[in-house]
Amino acid sequence: MDDQTARDIANKVVHDTSFYIALVGLIGAMLGSVLTILGNYLTQHMSRRAEFRRDQPRRRVLMEMLEDDRFSNHWRRLDTLMHVIGSDEATTTRLLVEIGARGSEDGQRLWGLMKYHPFPDTP
Repeated sequence: MDDQTARDIANKVVHDTSFYIALVGLIGAMLGSVLTILGNYLTQHMSRRAEFRRDQPRRRVLMEMLEDDRFSNHWRRLDTLMHVIGSDEATTTRLLVEIGARGSEDGQRLWGLMKYHPFPDTP
């Protein structure tokens, strides 16, 4: 085999090797991106699930308080609801909305379930 043929073979091997290295790098980058996205999704999902489970007892207490027949009008003060579940105003109002409650329309800090206090029909 002459020198030119050997050089041609060596160049071909180097060219093919560079191609496969680039291909492996591209596949690795794509796989890394997909795994990062999947990891972020799973982390968010687990966080939301833990938050939902943590708030579930609070939702039950709020529901019991808003369905309490000792209060004939079924309205409860936001301050009382916050105090009983041991939460801040933002969390309490978020939980109230999640269970189907609404605030009063007269500016008072009262909350009640929509089934007891539906919005009046508007013409």
